[in-house]
Amino acid sequence: MTKNLTIAIVDDHPLFREGVMRILSEVDGFEVVGQGSSRDDAIRLCADLQPDILLMDISMPGGGLNAISPILDVAPAQKIVMLTVSEASDDVLAALNKGAKAYVLKGVGSETLAEIVRTVGAGETYVSPSLSARLLSSLATRQTDAANRNPLADLTAREHGVLQLVAAGLSNKRIALKLDVHEKTVKHHLTSIFVKLGATNRTEAAMIFMNMSLNRPQVATAWSHLPE
Repeated sequence: MTKNLTIAIVDDHPLFREGVMRILSEVDGFEVVGQGSSRDDAIRLCADLQPDILLMDISMPGGGLNAISPILDVAPAQKIVMLTVSEASDDVLAALNKGAKAYVLKGVGSETLAEIVRTVGAGETYVSPSLSARLLSSLATRQTDAANRNPLADLTAREHGVLQLVAAGLSNKRIALKLDVHEKTVKHHLTSIFVKLGATNRTEAAMIFMNMSLNRPQVATAWSHLPE
């Protein structure tokens, strides 16, 4: 005999929660074993009952998104389905990145919801179709923005100047003389530059600067009028 899928539901709207419980309780192969209305309830239910599936809202006391990581800490195998009205791409991405297996909008029909629960119970993931295209578009836009972003944008004017001189092959001592600062000041600027660029040494930082200069000529000239 096939084991029933055990389900817990956490939502701070009693009428909605009770409606979902009633719908799923009437489906063969499902067993609703717990309910709650907050982040703390969700964590407790998963720790104590370890249901096969947790249906959880985002907007509730403590926040549904804030419950995902603590739940997976106490029950690493927990399968979480976010059942919410939020169509925000950031919420979808956050839920999936934190470890939720599905993201479902509350307007879903009862039969579809039951099928989604079965799908997740079988080890698959699910995102409401109306959100999928929007999510892909959002990801593509973010990737394009990241590719177009100038990695030097976070540097201060002085850091740009120091990096330009590093790329020109000057030593720290020569840079200090040229900019009329102490050599330790140059070292301080370089440390900040490495952190901001994600570089580990002068060579990597210089290569990033030169690459940007080739692709964006304005970068090479924007900082050429620093004090001698």
